[in-house]
Formats: sequence, structure tokens, C-alpha cells
Amino acid sequence: MRPRTAFTVALVLIASACAGGSGDDVDPQLGGDTTREVTGRNAFSFPAAELTNEERRVFEIGDSFFTQNWVTAPASTDARDGLGPMMNAQACSSCHLLDGRGVPASTGDGELGLLLRLSVAETDGVSGPTPHEVYGDQLQDRAILGVEAEGEVVISYSEQVGEYADGTEYSLRAPTYTIESPAYGPLGDDLLVSPRLAPQVIGVGLLEAIPEDDILAAADPEDADGDGISGRANRAWNPSTEELELGRFGWKANVPTVEAQVVGAFNGDIGITSEPLPDDACTPTQTACLDAPDGGDPELTDSRLGSVTFYSRTLAVPAMRDADTDEVRDGVALFDDFGCATCHTPTQETGPIADVGVEALSDQTFSPYTDLLLHDMGEGLADGRPDFDASGSEWRTPPLWGIGLILDVNGERFLLHDGRARTIEEAILWHGGEAEDAAERFRTADLDDRTALIAFLEAL
Repeated sequence: MRPRTAFTVALVLIASACAGGSGDDVDPQLGGDTTREVTGRNAFSFPAAELTNEERRVFEIGDSFFTQNWVTAPASTDARDGLGPMMNAQACSSCHLLDGRGVPASTGDGELGLLLRLSVAETDGVSGPTPHEVYGDQLQDRAILGVEAEGEVVISYSEQVGEYADGTEYSLRAPTYTIESPAYGPLGDDLLVSPRLAPQVIGVGLLEAIPEDDILAAADPEDADGDGISGRANRAWNPSTEELELGRFGWKANVPTVEAQVVGAFNGDIGITSEPLPDDACTPTQTACLDAPDGGDPELTDSRLGSVTFYSRTLAVPAMRDADTDEVRDGVALFDDFGCATCHTPTQETGPIADVGVEALSDQTFSPYTDLLLHDMGEGLADGRPDFDASGSEWRTPPLWGIGLILDVNGERFLLHDGRARTIEEAILWHGGEAEDAAERFRTADLDDRTALIAFLEAL
């Protein structure tokens, strides 16, 4: 492990919190040596520290293909044509604006950073969810000229009022999703739907570089230690290797690698083919989609795929702010006392350069606040749609780094898998299942403790 020169390693955060201390030794370098001291609207868009000049060049190329719009084929801009025929967006940045989160707007309100996953049968654990025979595995609400989009997503909300133990009221926003104007016939009564909001992209290369054995060692599927937490690993299909591998990404850990996430998003969200996924997402019923012109075979070359994958892997994690304040230090201890750290594991380590492939990402101690495992989050958050080994109420623990900067980057803060939570407090109070006890400790805490915990999370 490369020595840390400016800060103590994040492991001391756990030692301090678990000892009931005040968190005096919190390490602001959440991304290890790759951390950038940045804030503001572009906080999620910086390259990891310590990249070489050549790596920075690849990063910038990847940035351009991530950010700029793709166009309908055929076009004079043949490096970026092949959009659609059906899609949800024109560029990666349409959903990940400034490398941040999506916005769960209804159709007509601008770019959607939220899409609906579709299936009709339970997963068998090998091939994953069974796509709808006509509409495929996600609803594509946009299309090129001459092709009909599959339908429109309409979101409505109802408010669920509750109160903290001290009598202070709060309200949770519960969403309902409706697919209107289905263009290719009835959706059927057996349709399973799961909304998925695009998350911020920072730090995914570090998460990918955690040794598999370390992730599996933290799993406790039978709750052998009796703490009520039974994290499970998911195994998901990798289109490049054509094998099931440990799931790390996606809201249900249903994607194994950064490259698999990139090719899947290009194919399903933008309609751009690649070597691992060479076919457009058209079903046999969608003849106009099948007959539409393409932008090459494949439309995303291996070189461009590699640059976008590298860009995604090496987006830097911003440093923690206000780590030396008393309120944040108190919040660190409460994060452990409430039980949050049981799933939101503060510290992880990456493997050696031989396994990781990027020097800057290797041999790092960093603080993502996730175990990358599946946890049952209760009926309130359940989508009822299995995904490989994930049940309809299980979700992967999302990393917490950057949560305090989402408002700066996005202008609004939509949290959880579907963006229903407007504040960090709401996100906590939605926790059920394995996390219900932790959420209840927060709900019954006094105002000072609740404020301290939120201050800590805002500092991440």
C-alpha cells in the first residue's frame, strides 16, 4: 500500500466511532490518494488525482463521448451517429448531467434521468429478469423520426405524514408510476416495473477495484451473527466475458463491471451498439425499429468504449468538508451508534496494480460508505421485481460519498433508487427491513443528534 502523506487513513474513522469517540480523526480524503479538493457545480467532473499525462488524454477523450449528443444515422458526424432507433436520452450526460444524478421528471419536463426496467417473470438467477416480449427490458420513451417511442412515463406522488419522537412532523413522498400511450399494444397484467434513477458517477473505479474476496467476506446471508443484517452478494451477467460475475453496480448490484455498465447504458438508454452488445434493443414486433439505419457495426468502437470506460472509472471523489467541526465529529459517532455503518461500511481497500490496471486506483484505502451487498429494505421501498439473485425488496447499499454535494451539482436532491426522497432525512426515514432499527433510532433521537448526523452526511 502506498503511504499516505497528508492525512491519516480512513480506518481511524471506524475505530473512533466504534469506540464511542467524537470522530476527531476523520479523514477527508474519501477517495484515498485519488481525492480532489473540489466543491461547487462541477464537483463530480474532475479526473482522479495522480493520473499520468497519457491517462489524462484518454480521460478527456472519454469525457467528450460521454458528454456530447449522438445523432441519427446516417450523418456526416460518423463518429457519433447511430442514435436510437429507440432510446431514453441522446448522451450519457443527459441523465448524468455534470456526472451527477438524474431527475425524476414526468415526460415533457426535460431530460429524464429515471427509466423503468421491465420484465414479466421472476429471475432464474442465471439469465436475469425475463424481458417483456414486446417492450423489452426497459421502457424507451423516445425515438428517432419514423419510429414510435414505446410510451410515456407519468409519475404522481402522495404524501405520507409522520412525526419524530419529539412531535416534529415530517412527510414522505410515495411515487406511483403509470405508462401512458403504449405504442405497441397492451402491456399485460404480468408486467413487473422498477424505476431506476441515474446516480452520480464518481468513484466507481475504486469500487470495481475492491477484491472480490473482501466483498464476499462481509456477506452474512443467513444472519449468522444475529444482528439482523444479512447482506448478500448478487451475481450478474457480464456481456464481455459471457459469464456470471459478482455484481457491484446498479441499484440491485445487477451489473458486474464499469465496462458492463457503460455498454448496457449505451445500448439501452441511447441505442448505441458495441462489440459486447451488437444488436439494437428492438423486439420482433417493432419492425420500424428493426428497419432503421445504423451508424456502423458496431456504432461504438472498442477504442471509444475503452475511453468512456476509463473516464467513468477515474472520475474523482471530492474531499469531505468541515471534518474538523464538533457537529460533524458528533455525527460520525452517531452514524455508528444508530447502526448505519453496518451496511454503509466506511472503509474499503483496492487491490494491487496487477489486478486493478490503473496505478492511481491501486493499493488505496478509501471511504465509500458501502458494502456493495444486497439488503432487504422492506415493503416501503420494494419494487417487487427480482433481478438475478436480488429479490423484489433487496437493494444494493449505495455509496454515500458526495451526498452533500448533490444539491450543488444538480440543483435539487432526489435520493434513493427512484428519487422519491427530497432530503437526506426523508431517505433515512424510508429505510425499512434490515435497516428499520437504524431508521427508528434516527426518528426517536433528539433534534441535536438528528442535526449532527445530517451534518456529517452533508460533509461527505
